Amino acid sequence: MSLVRRATADDAQEVLRLRQVMIDSMFEWDPSTDWHGESLPALRGRLAEPGGDFAAFVVDHPERPGALASLVAGTIEYRIGRTRNPQGTVGFVFSVATDPGTRRRGYARACMGELLAWFRSRGAAQVQLTASAEARPLYDSLGFRPKPDPLLELTL
Repeated sequence: MSLVRRATADDAQEVLRLRQVMIDSMFEWDPSTDWHGESLPALRGRLAEPGGDFAAFVVDHPERPGALASLVAGTIEYRIGRTRNPQGTVGFVFSVATDPGTRRRGYARACMGELLAWFRSRGAAQVQLTASAEARPLYDSLGFRPKPDPLLELTL
């Protein structure tokens, strides 16, 4: 029996906690903003849609009932088809996080396996992600390869 399960709306608060763990490890942010409170209703709604374009897979914390040990989340996106992906279905991985007290137990790898299987079941021909230096060995071992990234971003 797998330790990994699909996250539900009841997990939303813990999903946000683990997302914050990831954010804290990669970025500086303003802790005075209440983004958790503003994000919680939308996240609960997305987690309650099992047939939607968003999925999160989690492992329950082995020592803290009600808490999560690990999280992987992703979305399916449509982009106009092209060579090697004529259907244009692309998976995007984000919010990969493990509680600091439960790292090095294989939880993130197990969650990634479930998310990749979900992408395959939804017809994704490609999966993309942005990796921290610390997480890079995991993604390399799963077969991810670097690409030139011309990504630009505009905050509205």
